[in-house]
Amino acid sequence: MQHLHGLIASLATFTIAVISAGGYWGIALLMAIESACIPLPSEIIMPFAGYLVSVGKLDLFLAATAGAIGCNLGSIVAYEVGKRGGRPFVQRWGKYVLVGTHDLDRAEGFFQRWGGITVLVCRLLPVVRTFIAFPAGVARMPLLRFHAYTFIGSWPWCFALTWVGRELGVRWNTDPRLKAVLHNMDVVIVAVVAAAAIWFVWHKVRAIKRER
Repeated sequence: MQHLHGLIASLATFTIAVISAGGYWGIALLMAIESACIPLPSEIIMPFAGYLVSVGKLDLFLAATAGAIGCNLGSIVAYEVGKRGGRPFVQRWGKYVLVGTHDLDRAEGFFQRWGGITVLVCRLLPVVRTFIAFPAGVARMPLLRFHAYTFIGSWPWCFALTWVGRELGVRWNTDPRLKAVLHNMDVVIVAVVAAAAIWFVWHKVRAIKRER
């Protein structure tokens, strides 16, 4: 747990440095990294952008828009990998990023049943939003529609997280109870994140082994 706590702290430090130096460009860059299937959580990125909104360095709507644009930019990479590599790519390399053929089957089933709206809905969901561009590429979803749904689905997510960061920033120095509550919640949050990560990895590894 201590190692996970250190990892989260390192990600937070990196995020703060990039956004502080790059502003809206930094937000777009970090969200592009997340949407390229690299695990840099938007749940860390956008609240820090919201904090900068609270001190008057950024605008709430522009920060959310920069985040959504970053989602589109990063999704290009995952989309193209899915489009060009497809199922053979998953079968050969998926185990290294904990993606099995079962995941691909399920994603393709969603696309066949619901079409491109799957991208919009999944962009509003934690975790899965990071990886949805890959199956969209495999399904060869029309690119214009893919980017439209990606932006429309990503913007509310980015806005909500930025708003939360702004509100916490406003109250941080005006309500001493907030610091106490967050300090007490810190251990609980780390424990929950660790348990969720362990369960996810264990579940995925077992599923991939069964496919062999």
